[in-house]
Amino acid sequence: MIEGFVQKFRRIARESRYEKRLLIEEFKREMNGTIMRKLIKAKYPFRSIEQWYKRVVNLDKHWRENKSEEERVRSKREMGF
Repeated sequence: MIEGFVQKFRRIARESRYEKRLLIEEFKREMNGTIMRKLIKAKYPFRSIEQWYKRVVNLDKHWRENKSEEERVRSKREMGF
């Protein structure tokens, strides 16, 4: 899950010498391509790494909820409801 990735990245970031922009660039480079594309399309650019962390976790959460709902609806259809 993305939350594990964010936690791991936070630990590594604390030990690195990267700051601000470089830290964000490294985070983006290591991130899942699908989520990254959605973040790039965001209306307002994120200015801090914390904003990036929060947005990534929220996007992943919503994606998983939508996927679960789609599977539930598909199951109902297959059962004839």
